[in-house]
Amino acid sequence: LTMPVSNDTLLRVVRRRTEQPRDKLAIIGIDDFAFRRGQRYGTIVCDLERRRPVTLLPDREQDTSRAWLAGHPSISIVARDRGGGYGEAIAKALPHADQVADRWHLMENASRAFLDAVGKSMRQIRKAVGSSVIDPKLLTYAE
Repeated sequence: LTMPVSNDTLLRVVRRRTEQPRDKLAIIGIDDFAFRRGQRYGTIVCDLERRRPVTLLPDREQDTSRAWLAGHPSISIVARDRGGGYGEAIAKALPHADQVADRWHLMENASRAFLDAVGKSMRQIRKAVGSSVIDPKLLTYAE
């Protein structure tokens, strides 16, 4: 909506909307976020079936995540980034749960791999296009 809003206001809104799920959780997403960029990070857990935040954990420590996950044995699928911390916490707390990469990280990784491949093939691309000068910055906009 392009309305100015502070980070604190957004956190208050998320906290107000988080509620203990009445139904058992089955599919969740877990990722870190910044309370204050570069200084303090937390963990957000979302119910992916209902598309709602479930909880905000005070840090992104493995023990904190593992303790919360262990209290929710009904979880069968966890979407996460490819960082090792959450993966280890999930494996220890919910060994039966399937771990999958979340959509945002899949697209980010695919975009980076595509740009790397294009960058490595610039000589062949220039030859195929028939021009000796192609601005590689233009290729990043095609992403």
